[in-house]
Amino acid sequence: MSGPSPSRRDPGLQPERTRLAWRRATLSSTVTAVLAVKAAVHGAGGRTSAAGIVACALCWVLWLAFLLLAHRRIRSLAAVATPAPLAPRHATSVVLCTVATAACAVALVI
Repeated sequence: MSGPSPSRRDPGLQPERTRLAWRRATLSSTVTAVLAVKAAVHGAGGRTSAAGIVACALCWVLWLAFLLLAHRRIRSLAAVATPAPLAPRHATSVVLCTVATAACAVALVI
């Protein structure tokens, strides 16, 4: 057998992968917020609408909330060897931020 035995698992790898996944999600959220600004500024026919500005501002507020939630989780993953599971309230907040950001993106595109 050429690999490590299943009993010799490194418990530090899973939190590291999870932390990296949070960082990727934060980067994706940042790109979405930047594209929202671009869509709001260069709206239909090159005109900026009040609804576009409101959707853009809401997208940025949601991005900031997501960023704070993700940073909190990243810090908790790095703080201890065996991190606590993600709290349901925290998970629900992240999902709501993501869904609301997607709704704002749809509103900006349509």
